[in-house]
Amino acid sequence: MHATTARHTASPSRRSIHTPQRALTLCAALALLVSTSAFARDRHDPAIDASLANGLRPTVLQSNAALPKWSLQARMAEHHVPGVAIAVLRDGKLVHSAGYGAREAGARSGVDADTLFSVGSVSKVVTAATTLRLASEGKLALDQDINTYLRSWKVPATPTVPAPKLTLRMLMSHTGGLGVHGFADYLPGEPLSTLLQTLDGTAPAKNKPIRLVHTPGERSDYSGGGVMVEQQVLEDVTGQSLDAIARAQVFDPLGMQRSRYTDPQPDTDNIAKAHDGEGALTALPRGWQSFPEQAASGLWTSASDMAAFVAALTASYRGQGNFLPRPIATDMMTEVSPSWHGLGPRLDGAGQTRIFHHGGSNDSYRAWIEGYLETGDGLVILTNGENGAELAAEIRNALSDAMGHGVNPPVRTVGLDLRDTRYADYAGIFERDENIPMDQRRALADFFDIPALQVKVANGEVRVGMAGAPRDGQVLPLSPNRFVSPDIDGLQIEFLRDAGGKVSVLTVVHGEGRARYVRKP
Repeated sequence: MHATTARHTASPSRRSIHTPQRALTLCAALALLVSTSAFARDRHDPAIDASLANGLRPTVLQSNAALPKWSLQARMAEHHVPGVAIAVLRDGKLVHSAGYGAREAGARSGVDADTLFSVGSVSKVVTAATTLRLASEGKLALDQDINTYLRSWKVPATPTVPAPKLTLRMLMSHTGGLGVHGFADYLPGEPLSTLLQTLDGTAPAKNKPIRLVHTPGERSDYSGGGVMVEQQVLEDVTGQSLDAIARAQVFDPLGMQRSRYTDPQPDTDNIAKAHDGEGALTALPRGWQSFPEQAASGLWTSASDMAAFVAALTASYRGQGNFLPRPIATDMMTEVSPSWHGLGPRLDGAGQTRIFHHGGSNDSYRAWIEGYLETGDGLVILTNGENGAELAAEIRNALSDAMGHGVNPPVRTVGLDLRDTRYADYAGIFERDENIPMDQRRALADFFDIPALQVKVANGEVRVGMAGAPRDGQVLPLSPNRFVSPDIDGLQIEFLRDAGGKVSVLTVVHGEGRARYVRKP
């Protein structure tokens, strides 16, 4: 099954920015030393090693299928991903951080926990933390009209929103109503856009202008464009580049010595190079793309650095750290209705299974971070291949199983004879019920914004796709009337048979989100 989601592209640096070095106080220097010693070395945990040796698996399994017990090495080869870096936290402490494979296909340069990777949209969470640190110092207010902060650029009015009022809370939670989902990468030698060119969509920027497409606050619509407006707020308020602000607010306090929002130089050591879907080196001659949309997708970092970041967020939330004041950390980790996001990260679960997470996806790099808010556990997965998202999902499954919280268990289908005529009336065209409030649709209003679905039942399969489109996908039974998509993680479809025996409604379910579709007469 295929949704209409645009790719979460990202972008790092653009201009050569002079970053002034801040003098560290003795306390800051000691904090940096402690953080560096805690998070800088490769280390191995036997349980994690075992899970990576024979614990990778898909999310959806057939009813009678045994767990495949894939090895990381075998799946890297299957997905043509040359290099991976993985870090795992237990109770806020780093227990595993290591690299696997090569920084460059065919070379002998191995990945380690300090290898530099592009992390795509994971950048947004670090940008959000930068903003929240400034808010904790009283330099920004989360619910103030951002036009009072902006000096270099203003949010343009539209016919439907003649006097736009957006806030940082809206920008970080993707409820601001701005467009431009993601950004295209730039190859070596291509001219890079400035921040203002990105905001206005003027050459050499590759994106459309960042403009309002919805009334602010009315719906969830993932917007890398909105995060670029957040960057402009940060730079206008401080008079510094994003890289300088993040270094002072995040990188230096947490000892993230490898992290940067600017392009690595060609002589940068220990960098994971970019690879295409066949595992071949790309973006030559340098070996990696540029991402001028820094706040949205331009962060370069390492598994060790990101582990320190995840640990700092969970510690702040638990009242065990002072990176963020606990009330602000709690705000960060609370959904902003009607979004799936808090202030930066996405959020799922409740109680001991409450997690924050975010993925990143540039052309040749895929990344994933996840933190367990009640326990302080967490994980980081960085890859340097176009197919890294599929691999990262399998690694996440293995790590989740090893950590034992039951957050991401395998979903087993059931055996149904879908050739039975009782399932024939699932077929048809179902139109979305627009009366369902956005706070119930949540993320489905964004990544599954499909006005009508077509269901086909034939050859023992149920297939679902966008009405009128040639592509569809098989959904697999979890019960006689509930089906799961193997293509879209966590997406399920339920056919509702009423008291008269008719199926006139189906619901699409993703986490806490619900969308209702009614059979077209």
